Amino acid sequence: MSSRPSSSENIVNQKYDRCLADLLVKTGVGFSVGVVASVILFRRRAWPVAFSTGIGTGIAWADCDRLFNPTRGPGMRVVTPASTPAESK
Repeated sequence: MSSRPSSSENIVNQKYDRCLADLLVKTGVGFSVGVVASVILFRRRAWPVAFSTGIGTGIAWADCDRLFNPTRGPGMRVVTPASTPAESK
């Protein structure tokens, strides 16, 4: 195994691959839960399938957004040097 650092292109490609895999898994799980709920609870209506598939896709989207921009999240505040309070004299 080489100890040279990865290029930024490889890092971005790995993040996209992870996002795509996450999207497929979570959308598939949402679809499956929707089908089961539709058959068992809702007398074969279509809306539980669409709803749970959308939830799975939304969760995957949020995880991908957090992967590419970790500072944008609830409770996170980015303070720039220009906005810091002046030191006491």
